[in-house]
Order: sequence, then structure tokens, then C-alpha cells
Amino acid sequence: MTLPRTTLRDAWLLATGTLTVVRVPPPGRVDRSVAGLAMVLAPLAVMPLAAAAAAVVLVGGWIDLPPLATAYAVLLTLALGTRAFHWDGLADTADGLTASYSPERSLEVMRTGPVGPAGVVAVVLVAGLQAAGLTAVLRHEHGWWAIALLVCASRSSLALACVRGVPAARADGLGATVIGAVPVVGTVAVLLVAGFAAGLAGHALGSVWPPLVGLVVMAGVVVVLLLRCSRRLGGITGDVLGAAVEVSFAVLVLAAATV
Repeated sequence: MTLPRTTLRDAWLLATGTLTVVRVPPPGRVDRSVAGLAMVLAPLAVMPLAAAAAAVVLVGGWIDLPPLATAYAVLLTLALGTRAFHWDGLADTADGLTASYSPERSLEVMRTGPVGPAGVVAVVLVAGLQAAGLTAVLRHEHGWWAIALLVCASRSSLALACVRGVPAARADGLGATVIGAVPVVGTVAVLLVAGFAAGLAGHALGSVWPPLVGLVVMAGVVVVLLLRCSRRLGGITGDVLGAAVEVSFAVLVLAAATV
């Protein structure tokens, strides 16, 4: 089945405009088919971010910046390149899951509440894990290339989190449009492509297996997150998608760091 050109264009614009700061025209329409395809295209849509991260690593090497400082510069670049969208989702998800046993109260905290202690701890811990993994990876000669591939591969978590059957906790918002909109075959295809990217990253570092194992672990972690949020909140929200991205990147770079 061939996708209409307008559907593909709208999905690309939605993915790029939502997941990056790249300025693009608004999509002509946003419905379930467009939203689902946008999540499938997410690993490709963030290639500008991947390129920016790779450039930071190369520049850091040229000016002899300490590896840890370069790692945090990469994280800053990725945060600026996404408007810290995913970090906000991670903080809100942590706060919502720890705010109350009431799904309604938890969802209200996630929607309107300021960042609480759980959100701060989650962001600090995940950012620290990402920085630790990146510090080890960028010490490799081809670490810049591996990091770019892992940035793209981490966004495959969006197709997994939005696969059909995953319930939305709210009936409104962009999250409700994309959640459950990706066909199973689309999710499998994205994960296979992500596996190829992870394998290439591992090849650049010296061993394909650690990043591939990391991708499997990443998928397991995302599934656990989805199950937990579905039981506590009655479904997932856009914030949970952001949390999935940041946790996935942490898992992938830590796995790559073991090469």
C-alpha cells in the first residue's frame, strides 16, 4: 500500500516540528494516520539533532575539552534542540507517579504542577547516567558517529510507546492523537531499523553486541514504563513519551559505554 504524498509530508512536518526546533510549516492535517506515521518517522526526523551532537563531540575533541564537559555540552545541545520537551515530560511523569494514588490527582499534577522533588531527582539521575555513558563513548575515535546513531535509535521508543493497544490517559492533547496510533508492523519495522543503527554504532566503537543488547533492554524498560503508567494513570500521556525518550537514550549510551 502506497501512502499518499500529502500524508507522508504532513507526518514528516509533524515529527520534525514536534521533536526538534527546526522551523517547518505546520502540517495540513493532523489525524491518527498522520500522527502514527510521524512517530514511525521520529528516528529520521531527529537527524539534525544527531548531526549537532556529533559536531559538538568533534569540536570538543579539536579544542581538547575534557570528555565529561563535552558530554554535558552534547546534552545541552540535545535539550536546546528539543526545547527540553522530553526532559519536561520526564519530570512531570516522575512527579505524577509519586504525587498520589489517585489517577485524577496524578494527571492534574502532570498537567499543571511545578516540578517537584521526584521530577528533579529523575532529571538529575537520568542526565547523570547519560553524561556518564557519553563520556565513555566519545573517548573512542569514532564516538561522534556512534553518538549520532544512538540519538536516532533512542527515538524508536516513540513508536513502541505509541503502538496500538496502548491506552491514552486523556482524551485531549497531542498525546491522545499519537498514542495507540502506530500499527504493530510499524513498530516492529522501526525497532529493526533502530537495531541496524545500534549495530552500526557498535561497529564504530569496536563491538556490535553491547548496543544491540542495549536496544533490547531499552525496549524492556519502555514496556515496564508503559505498564506502570497504564496501571497508575489509566493510560499514558505525552509526558510519558518524553520520559521514554530520555530513559531510552540513557540505556543506549550506557550499553555502548561497555564496549
